[in-house]
Formats: sequence, C-alpha cells, structure tokens
Amino acid sequence: MKKLFTVLSVLLIIACMNSRKLNNPPLGVGGFDYEGHRGCRGLMPENTIPAFLKAIDLHVSTLEMDAVITKDKQVIISHEPFFNHEITTRADGSFVNEKEEKSLNIYEMTYAQTQTFDVGSKPHPRFPGQQKLAVHKPRLADVIDSAEAYTTLHSLKPIQYNIETKSQSATDGIYHPKPDQFVELIVAVIKEKRVGERVIIQSFDIRTLQYLHEHYPEIKTAYLFEPPSDRSFAERLKELGFIPTIYSPDHTTVTVLLVKQCKELGIKLIPWTINDLIRMKELKQMGVDGMISDFPDLYATLRSVK
Repeated sequence: MKKLFTVLSVLLIIACMNSRKLNNPPLGVGGFDYEGHRGCRGLMPENTIPAFLKAIDLHVSTLEMDAVITKDKQVIISHEPFFNHEITTRADGSFVNEKEEKSLNIYEMTYAQTQTFDVGSKPHPRFPGQQKLAVHKPRLADVIDSAEAYTTLHSLKPIQYNIETKSQSATDGIYHPKPDQFVELIVAVIKEKRVGERVIIQSFDIRTLQYLHEHYPEIKTAYLFEPPSDRSFAERLKELGFIPTIYSPDHTTVTVLLVKQCKELGIKLIPWTINDLIRMKELKQMGVDGMISDFPDLYATLRSVK
C-alpha cells in the first residue's frame, strides 16, 4: 500500500508540473534499446568515429556519447571537458599525465587545437583489449554524418544518438557554457542534420533537461543518476519537475520496485554501464527497457534472452 501511495504521489506531483507539456514521446526505434557506451569503449578508442561505426556493425540501436564545447563553439565528442591522461598522446608522441590533464581545457581551445591530440594510440589501463588507433576527438556533426552515411551504405536501420551534456553548475563558464547555450549549440547541430526524432539528450545536470523540456519538448530526455543519494526516486523526479522519456541510473541501483515504478509512470528504464553478461541477463529479465555497455559485442547473446 505504501508503494502504491508513493507512485500515486509522484503521478499527482508530475501531473501538476506538466499541465502545459509532457516530455515523454516514444523512443521511436521499438523493442529493447541496445546502446553502445562511448561507441564501444571496451573494443575501440572511446567517443571516436571508428568506435561508433564498430558499434553499428554490432547492431546497437543507439550510439551513446558525451558532448563538450570548444572555444569557437564547436560541439565535440568527449567524456571530459579536458584531455584525459588515460587516453591522450601529444603531437610529439609524449603522454599527457594526470597532474596536467585538467589544464588541457577544451573550452579554452579551438576545434583545430583539439585535433593535435591523439586519443586512440595510448594503451588504455582499464581496457587492455581495446584496439589502438591514431584518432582525434570528432565533432558531433561529423559523427552524425559518418553514422548516417554508414547505415545508408550498408542498408541498416537508422541509428539513435544518445548525447550527454557534460556540465555542472560549479564549472559553468570554466569548462563549459551555461545549460541554455550548451543545449542550443547541440540542438543547432541536430536540426542541421535533421535527426531530431532519433536523438536523446541525457544529463546528470537537471538544468539541461529542464531547459530542453521548456524549449524543445519534442526532444527525448534521459535523466542520469549516480549513487549515493539520500533522495528517493520520487524526490528526484519532483526536483526535476517533469516526467523524462528515460530514467538512466547506475545499474547497481536497479531493483524490481524501480522497474515497476518506471513502468507505471511511463518512463523507459535504461541503466548503465553493464559489462557482464550475467548481469545483463538479470536486468533484461527484470524488465528494463534497454542498457548501455562498453562491450556491445555481448548483445549478440543477450538478444535471445526473453
């Protein structure tokens, strides 16, 4: 009874907040959503065009990626707004070290300057099986162009794009613009490429999602969540202020109750980042709507799980 009361309370709260708009359109691809994390980080250099094309070869339905902004307002694909020491090699062949990585601020560089760093040749300490390639951080526009051309060439289904805004209030104006400008720069690319119906914008920064809901309610949103937190699922939704298309938590927080709550609210549940086939099977059988993995090659086995 208490669980039912919680769900009903959330419904009433969100109904009031959503009196003007409901940002919960269907995902548009149908069926279980198999997402490739940063393309396929376990197999190829993360957030690079080769990684995204490899993920398409592995039949993912969605390419998951992270966006940052350069000094000249280009949207490029990168997990950090700086050059991470784990993956970065300078033009002279030397490796970036951990002490200096945060000084290599992409928001203070032009796009051309970012292309002097190789993010695919250095052996990855956590993904030893990752193929090494001399490759650079691509623009979002170039990722979309490459993916669209590749799926057309190989007569594959259109791909979805799940784009994370890497922002937080503490670093506004330091590592990235404020949420409104950040979103507008991404949306401009989406509109130019005419892929809006296949885009999800995800974030831990609820300001991003709130701006999207207010100004672009047709774009799907994914609310990212990482523990620990002393707030309940209902409290987090109340803070967000509307029902997102997707709730995307750390997979360790997924429970049967959470699956039930999301289904009753019409929210898709897509956890991250699952790299173990046993856990993948558990989650799919629990009833999640998709998942995000560094190893989308594992999905070939998972597809037979009901």
